[in-house]
Amino acid sequence: MRTDVCTGCGSDLHCCLNCRFYDKTVHNQCREPLAEWTANKEKANFCDYFVFADRAGSAAGNSPETARKKLDDLFKKAE
Repeated sequence: MRTDVCTGCGSDLHCCLNCRFYDKTVHNQCREPLAEWTANKEKANFCDYFVFADRAGSAAGNSPETARKKLDDLFKKAE
């Protein structure tokens, strides 16, 4: 559903970053030519062309800051 969120991190699931048509290298960052422009790719939207991407991991929530924090937390526990 459009309003579903990840139980692990709370991010919106029905967003461009989770769509198989999302591609940051093409015009409008979407391979579906009939899809309307969506400014915020991380937030839920009403796109009728949305299909979950078939890829491991998620683009949302994998910022360098998040990765750094996970690494720092990992090594704090190992000490």
